[in-house]
Amino acid sequence: MSSTNLTRDEAAHRARLLKVHNYDIALDLTESDTEFSSVTRVSFTVKEEGSTFIDLRASRINGVYLDGQDIRSSALTLDSNGYDDTNGIALENLSVGRHTLRIMATCLYSRTGEGLHRFVDPADGQTYLYTQFETADAKRVFACFDQPDLKATYGLTVTTPSNWRVISNAHQDTTRTGDTITHRSSISYPLSTYLVALCAGPYHEVRSMWRGELTHHAETPGTEPTALEVPMRIYCRRSIAKSLDSDRLFEETKQGFDFFHQHFGMAYPFGKYDQVFCPEYNMGAMENAACVTIRDEYVFTSKATHYRYERRADTILHELAHMWFGDLVTMAWWDDLWLNESFATWSAAFAQAEATQYDTAWVTFANVEKSWAYQQDQLPSTHPILADASDVETVEQNFDGITYAKGASVLKQLAAYVGQENFLAGVRRHFANHAWGNATFDDLLGALQEASGRDLSDWADQWLKTTGVNRLSPAVSVTDGTYTSFAVEQSGAAPGAGELRTHRIAVGLYSLIDGRVTRTQRVELDVAGASTSVPELIGQPAADLVLVNDDDLTYCLMQLDEAALDFVVANIDRIDDPMARTLCWSAAWEATRDGQMKASDFARLVVRGAPAETELAVLERILTQATTAVRLYADPTWADTEGRDLLADAYLRGIHEGTEETSLVFDHALTKLPLNDAAADHLESVLADSDDAELRWLALAALIAYGRVDDVNGAISGQRALDSSATGEQAAQRAAAAVNTAETKQSVWDEVVGAELSNLAARHKLEGLVYPGSGDFLEPLSAPYFEIAESLWARGSSEMTLQALTGLYPSWDISAAGLERADAFLSRDLPSGLRRIVVEQRARVERALRNQGVDAGAN
Repeated sequence: MSSTNLTRDEAAHRARLLKVHNYDIALDLTESDTEFSSVTRVSFTVKEEGSTFIDLRASRINGVYLDGQDIRSSALTLDSNGYDDTNGIALENLSVGRHTLRIMATCLYSRTGEGLHRFVDPADGQTYLYTQFETADAKRVFACFDQPDLKATYGLTVTTPSNWRVISNAHQDTTRTGDTITHRSSISYPLSTYLVALCAGPYHEVRSMWRGELTHHAETPGTEPTALEVPMRIYCRRSIAKSLDSDRLFEETKQGFDFFHQHFGMAYPFGKYDQVFCPEYNMGAMENAACVTIRDEYVFTSKATHYRYERRADTILHELAHMWFGDLVTMAWWDDLWLNESFATWSAAFAQAEATQYDTAWVTFANVEKSWAYQQDQLPSTHPILADASDVETVEQNFDGITYAKGASVLKQLAAYVGQENFLAGVRRHFANHAWGNATFDDLLGALQEASGRDLSDWADQWLKTTGVNRLSPAVSVTDGTYTSFAVEQSGAAPGAGELRTHRIAVGLYSLIDGRVTRTQRVELDVAGASTSVPELIGQPAADLVLVNDDDLTYCLMQLDEAALDFVVANIDRIDDPMARTLCWSAAWEATRDGQMKASDFARLVVRGAPAETELAVLERILTQATTAVRLYADPTWADTEGRDLLADAYLRGIHEGTEETSLVFDHALTKLPLNDAAADHLESVLADSDDAELRWLALAALIAYGRVDDVNGAISGQRALDSSATGEQAAQRAAAAVNTAETKQSVWDEVVGAELSNLAARHKLEGLVYPGSGDFLEPLSAPYFEIAESLWARGSSEMTLQALTGLYPSWDISAAGLERADAFLSRDLPSGLRRIVVEQRARVERALRNQGVDAGAN
């Protein structure tokens, strides 16, 4: 048995054995600052005789009663500390029929964002709790069969201090007794354990109501619209309530409700819709049914760029889409994690583009999500979209760019391949077939085949069971200014087995006309094999630029030949269409990562094109890429002098000559650069005069790293006096870690390795650790990483271990010696998860070393 790392086989055995009916859970959150009482009564039916276990991660077990009989002596595996949660609580020789199990335990609060996380707000001393249970951390709070296909109903009884609210998946009834209040709720619909949620504390509340209608009934297509109402609430900490832009948040959420009710064919199923902005949150958000938890960094307490508003809206719509795809219809096992996340990612971009002010969301998707996917898919650790999910530990490492972004890209291509209306009709059929239950990708594929009339089995094999990216490029002949032949060539997917795939693409011809680059022709077609002719373009005037993935329909690396790349470099600021322009940015960046375009040339391209970029999300992205190009991929001798000045001076011009929004983007980008004196002078003025707390903190960290702050502790204390918020405290930790001395770097290293930090404290200290100029002071820590990695992996929580081992990897050591140290470490017999971290980080360093060599040959 392996409760803490449940395997697919163990889950399948348990699902064959049991049907779970209901959990009654009682939690007392008034007893201690470190632990809480948890009593669970679970009713279940045994379908066939056998033995299994129930999951629980507790500090103490106080009672285990099966059908009223105390079975502690036979159920528990004991060690010197009293309880071993590795194997769960054994349930031996269960007889067929209905049973009741009651477990009394004491559980620990978390500081890692897993289980029941406890946070004390430094601004006012108030305590806030929230749960995070995906992938399998419900067992940290109550005893349960912690797997997605054993859905049940729930009763929750939670005792708290009298000034606290409790927010969960259902409405709360309360009873006050002295200084405490008891909150009771009943989750009457079947729900997987990982989707149960509990937030508690003196949360600030804002209410609204969505009123709309269902226009496509999945069960009875063509019926009349149905009027609907859903009460909505938004919660956040009291200390940041003044910054909660609830009107905008409600508006964007309601736009999502309108859109999904128009297309999904089933009414929102969970009665109410709460969104809780939670402190110290690891990810963007979590789709708990009717109680979505969201990182409260999305409550913008300082000026936020357009891109951050767009990404917040994307997150809101992503989680809302999960209410149907994930919560109403849930994956049977984590094999289909990709489908759960990919569908929500695709749905969010679709809804943003069609129903909100972010009508160029697909442009952002092409520049951001696709870039993440391409990077992940070119690592040695790449995996098929339909990934191995043999156990929970493996699953937790697959929350990556393939699961989210490549999968969503492939779904976008599938929608183009079968037609968008057919795709949505198939989705509606899928919801109708599997509401309140569990389903697989094969179930969805069957619904899509019925709706479209197309056999998709070969498509699924090509795209879901293979790895790597295909390159598409034009192959043309031109005579007297017209095309005499035109084909799209496809290279084998790499890395992997080199498969050729079927792609639905558009080919666009672009030319410079009257000073602007505009599209003159577009052809949409399916391509397959090594070469596909495009006869519609034979006889057409030859274009200045050919985009073989126009409109970004498929997932591929779009190859630009040398002439096309030269044209883009000379004319990026003249390309009118934002999608075409971002595809050129993307092609140039991928060429840079691949060593086909010199990093210094990419930096010059950004300097030329950034002032004219109209898409603020794209602007933010390309400035980040230019910074990466100079810091990691460029010849270090050039980067430390000319490259630094090239970007710093360009970003300063952007600050002084841009709009208020673009100036903020350039200001934030400047704080991540190696500074020159002019940049440092500007950041000193920001520190002295700006009313933007976040920008002041970023400026301070950059100045500290550059050595322009004499009294670091005094400067940090001064900013703390101006900003005593939780975000200010985290920014202070980052600024202190940015001090470029060997002593500071060693101290931060020791704190992270010591595993005593909270999740966000570790994140911000790791950010400060590697600020510009830190490389020489980090060198002594390069070899020790490989000495402590195995012990750190063995003792930490999965979330914190992944963060620490990724952040501490010696990425600053871009050298052959550094690669050799990694190779020696990888020659050992290592846990698969640890091996994957090191393999991925080594590959990134190897790419940087290669590209620095390419760039050095040019400068």
